[in-house]
Amino acid sequence: MLKHVQLGSGLTVSRLCLGTMNFGQPGQGSQGDWAIDPEQARQIAKSAIDNGLFYFDCADVYGGGTCEMVVGRLLRELLPRDEYVLQSKVAMPMGTGPNQGGLSRKHIMEGVDASLRRLGHDYLDVLVIHRHPHGVPGYDAVPIEETLEALHDVVRAGKALYLAASSMFAWQFAELQLTARMHGWPRFVAMQNHYNLLYREEEREMNPYCVETGVALTPWSPLARGVLTGSYRGGFDQGSSARSQGRDRARSQMLYGGRRAFQIAERVAEVARKHGVSQAQVSIAWLLGKPGVAAPVVGASKPAQIEDLAAGAALDLTPDDIAYLEELYEPQINLLSAGTS
Repeated sequence: MLKHVQLGSGLTVSRLCLGTMNFGQPGQGSQGDWAIDPEQARQIAKSAIDNGLFYFDCADVYGGGTCEMVVGRLLRELLPRDEYVLQSKVAMPMGTGPNQGGLSRKHIMEGVDASLRRLGHDYLDVLVIHRHPHGVPGYDAVPIEETLEALHDVVRAGKALYLAASSMFAWQFAELQLTARMHGWPRFVAMQNHYNLLYREEEREMNPYCVETGVALTPWSPLARGVLTGSYRGGFDQGSSARSQGRDRARSQMLYGGRRAFQIAERVAEVARKHGVSQAQVSIAWLLGKPGVAAPVVGASKPAQIEDLAAGAALDLTPDDIAYLEELYEPQINLLSAGTS
């Protein structure tokens, strides 16, 4: 069974968070070509619960809203409300109108209400801003005070209990935290950033800042979209999963197209063979051993993958294993600078 950890606050979460980007309706939304149907999602959610995972992540934009519908219904059916932690996100476009995305007061208020309706819930445990107020593609920069005060009002209204953020520069996050503190507004308890064996640029500034200030890290893409598990079989044209064969492959190649990506993945495979475990378990064990990492956001398309990842959370790698896994890493282009993270 998974252990528990505090999420930068009094809130306790499981050591892994289930990412539900693929929950929804096949063929609908940008994840449509690798989405699973609600019954498959049910089996994965049940496996998560059976393995002690009670922390669930979704977003308004996933599946064009269908993700929240499926996740909300499943959780209402499977667990009492006080036995799980539910988070969703706001910022990304939910339509073509100029106010249907971003982090303006208008969209935050309307977006949170729409998410709660789709989820069939009265409140979120954690509300995540999907990017910085100046970093939402296609939307004008919003004054950070406007965003932060709107988030404060969402919390005061009881629609979200805690706040978290995702993928921005460390200086931007520090500015948000300090501004919130100056005004007596709630600060962010967690940072959902991009961090795995193939992309470690967050070790330079964001991760140390979060560790120093008590903010929990909940990295996305801990398995590098399957590259670290062998889903691409050594090349982006060799995908073995629905996601790696679909439209999402181009983004995966953009994120992990460094010249040593598959060499690092092969080292993961070597360490896995040494311990008699899976590549996914090695990748998760490495990440959970890093300072500040509370609950990586993992995805699954089969119940057995949840069992495998839960076992990885209990795996202890040796210092030699860790050094071997990290040795080939080369500095990457900061994806935030490229505007693609």
